[in-house]
Amino acid sequence: MFNIVLVHPQIPQNTGSIGRICVNTDSRLHIVKPIGFDMSEKALRRAGLDYWKLLDVTVWESLDDFLKTYEKDKDRFFFSTTKTDRPYFTASFQPGDFLFFGSETKGLPEELTALKQDHKITIPMSENGRSLNLSVAVGIVLYDAIRQNFDAFDTF
Repeated sequence: MFNIVLVHPQIPQNTGSIGRICVNTDSRLHIVKPIGFDMSEKALRRAGLDYWKLLDVTVWESLDDFLKTYEKDKDRFFFSTTKTDRPYFTASFQPGDFLFFGSETKGLPEELTALKQDHKITIPMSENGRSLNLSVAVGIVLYDAIRQNFDAFDTF
């Protein structure tokens, strides 16, 4: 199991799709406020379909609240960002790691990624691209983390 951390998500359909990915991978979803939509929004439920009730999800009031709770785990934080050249597939993921993803419009806050500069990771893209859909990015990184640890999972 991995921890997916969405920091200030803006689009309910992305969050719903990510929730669905988390259910299907036995991963835990952490959503850090503020968020750009109402959690009961119809689009969120539609994207998550009947998976949402199965989701292990925690909604945090602030990034500070999240960090106070998981400060001891910061060596296992990985920050997905376009502000690094380190490809995600060079990171060594372990079950229980926290994979952070920022809002669709702003990415992750610099003060967060500064906690562990050497744990910034990116998904390589051609020079014509600047970013991927948030739920696609979560799927890419999460499934590589699972691939690296496939023997540790009895669910698959």
